Amino acid sequence: MDVPSFSVGGVGRIPSIGFGTFGSDYISNDLMMESVRFAIINGYRHIDCASVYGNEKEVGKVLKAAMDGTLTGTPIARSEFWITSKLWNDKHAKADVIPSCRQTLEDLQLEYLDCYLVHWPFPNFHPPKCSVTSRSPNARPFLHDDFIETWREMENLKKAGLSRFIGMSNMTIPKLEDVLPDCIVKPAVIEMELHPLFQQQTMCEYAKKKGMVIIGFCPLGSPHRPERDKTPDDLVDMEDPVVQEIARAHKVHPAAICLKWAHANGIIPIPLSTKERNIRSNLESVCSDPLTKKEIEQLKERDKGNRLVKGQVFLWERARDWHDIWDEEGMIAR
Repeated sequence: MDVPSFSVGGVGRIPSIGFGTFGSDYISNDLMMESVRFAIINGYRHIDCASVYGNEKEVGKVLKAAMDGTLTGTPIARSEFWITSKLWNDKHAKADVIPSCRQTLEDLQLEYLDCYLVHWPFPNFHPPKCSVTSRSPNARPFLHDDFIETWREMENLKKAGLSRFIGMSNMTIPKLEDVLPDCIVKPAVIEMELHPLFQQQTMCEYAKKKGMVIIGFCPLGSPHRPERDKTPDDLVDMEDPVVQEIARAHKVHPAAICLKWAHANGIIPIPLSTKERNIRSNLESVCSDPLTKKEIEQLKERDKGNRLVKGQVFLWERARDWHDIWDEEGMIAR
């Protein structure tokens, strides 16, 4: 299957769809390993990882098998893969950034990453499988100097050859405006929540103007996200009537329309499934039968501002609620 790709920084190519490995607290590491195996066999070459997911060792076993030929019978060159990982929030200290990246490389059995992201722009973290009421005891708001200190080490690990590109995740325009002038190496990639009912159109336009490739998580509306990220007002993308209408026109599942929407808008989706049938159909969605201009416009009008991953567990003492995390008043919330 010929998978399209996008240019990164004018010096690299990234596949236009990836395979996500966040198990949402319910997928075992062994099942994730088997799912990644299915994904690579079916043609995925872009795998999105993170140390906090707790399964990089299992993913690494599959990557090694793929590259030494034991997975498919023929070795797949390292250069054919795009592997992303992320620096977790409790490793933002200057002394922790590069060791954390090295640990990820050891776990994934790689010599380098294609991209290493700052997972969240502050050091607030949560334990695995926590509830929505969990709070980091030393939680604090985003601070420019702290972030830049972390970013300097990201720049250093890129210089050392540990990652080809570096990037950011879960950012806002006010935060980017605050830090980009002080970045010696600009972020090549930005990862954020994106799906038809949460399009972040202004943020996407901003990122593209700054030369960042956009990776979208929760591309299907993440129906199996952790309970801590669910609220009564959440909407379901695959149940949207326009998404369903277009799906019927293309004779596909609504999930495929969500992925086609991402591709049509220059967004790289990273869906996850544990079912080989869905793993294959997700990949096919961005490789054939694109949306028409009319359908793209129809879906553009479906944006409901329906953020699903709100980040309540990262709130600091003086924060009013999760809206402060996303700087919705146009300035960095303190």
